[in-house]
Amino acid sequence: MVDTLFETARLGCRHLDESDLAALYEVYSDPLAMRWVGDGSPISRPECKAWLTRTLENYANRGYGMFALVEHATGQVIGFAGLVHPDDQAEAEIKYAFLRSYWGQGFASEIVRALLEAAQNQFGLDLVIATVAPENRASQRVLEKAGAVDVGLQPGEELAGTRRYEWRSARTGELSVSSAT
Repeated sequence: MVDTLFETARLGCRHLDESDLAALYEVYSDPLAMRWVGDGSPISRPECKAWLTRTLENYANRGYGMFALVEHATGQVIGFAGLVHPDDQAEAEIKYAFLRSYWGQGFASEIVRALLEAAQNQFGLDLVIATVAPENRASQRVLEKAGAVDVGLQPGEELAGTRRYEWRSARTGELSVSSAT
């Protein structure tokens, strides 16, 4: 059994392993789930395998990456969330995706709050960002409920209108939101 890194009321968060490939494919091959991820295209099984390999490298190099989300009630993997550095950007970026049957049940809000706490307390991160398409109101609400601040357009994605949200850790050990600079 894989060790749980942290938990919420309804979810356990653990490292990914080879046994997660089917669930990865189920989430990331769904065109509706993928419309807000990357270029919006579903990914293939070989791409899922490469994604898992990169995630394992992130664990070794950074101590974090994407994680499997296991529902306590069923023991099933229902989604994935984590902290990544797309294109080797300096800031850790929060990402999440769930099986469609789990949308609208508050799981995203639950895991985003837990990830921000882990970012500071387990991984020592002082800044975490999120990027979101202007049309993706559901994720904007999730981020705002977790205390994120919309600081403007994501550099390099101005034409797409991609919004950048930020959280910064406070010296007191509490998570706090940043202000636009």
